[in-house]
Amino acid sequence: MYETATMENLQDIYDVVQCTIQTIYPRYYPAEVVAFFCGLHSKEAIAKDIGNGSVGILKADGKIVATGCFEGNHITRVYVLPEYQKRGLGTRIMKTLETRIGENYDSVYLDASLPAAALYEKLGFHTVKHERYPVGNEVVLVYEIMEKKLNRTCTDIDYDGRCFVPEMNSENGEVSGQTVFTYHQSGTLLWAEYGGGDIVKGTLIGTVLQNGELDFVYQHMNREMQLRTGKCHSVPVVSEGGKLELSEEWEWTNGDFSKGNSLLVEQ
Repeated sequence: MYETATMENLQDIYDVVQCTIQTIYPRYYPAEVVAFFCGLHSKEAIAKDIGNGSVGILKADGKIVATGCFEGNHITRVYVLPEYQKRGLGTRIMKTLETRIGENYDSVYLDASLPAAALYEKLGFHTVKHERYPVGNEVVLVYEIMEKKLNRTCTDIDYDGRCFVPEMNSENGEVSGQTVFTYHQSGTLLWAEYGGGDIVKGTLIGTVLQNGELDFVYQHMNREMQLRTGKCHSVPVVSEGGKLELSEEWEWTNGDFSKGNSLLVEQ
């Protein structure tokens, strides 16, 4: 689960950022640019952002492996340890930051480094400006400012008859892109059936809050004939095409009792 960082996390966050820069950036940039980024994300800068409550962390294997940060509607520091990349952690952080920024802004922007530009494009960002910044020894850092229009927060939604499929899920989850959720609603009562992929049959039941967010419990039988149960909080947004997306934080209530995040999109 994406958690707000505290000062106790400062050293671990600094280590994640510096390790990622020093491992990945030399493949794309000269030494002067790598040194610039290392200095930009100093321990003092990170501490200031933690103090503002704008830094978050993701943990795996009992340690901090990824971090994200924002200021206003500007995403400023998203890093995932190299050995934990390509697991969807960066996407999970970006989606969480977009949701939080979307509470107050209609758009979000960031300064795109070469290693991350492809991910940002995949997430719907587009280049609005090219920038150049001299870093010393006649070396110039060239980067792009990218922007994305944010989906509006939903306040009045009828979920009845809507179908969703997961676009992203934590590794400890069991639903996948082959799982289909069919929702029903009567007043504030919400329920659904789901199945497909590793899920033989599942059901959920809960409530629709006044702002359109969902609180529910779920249970399903997987293909190993194990009964799994859990609880979830889901935050909806409406995409530019009018479809719903559900950003979820969930927790198993049996098995290992672990937590995770997922993103469901309307079919």
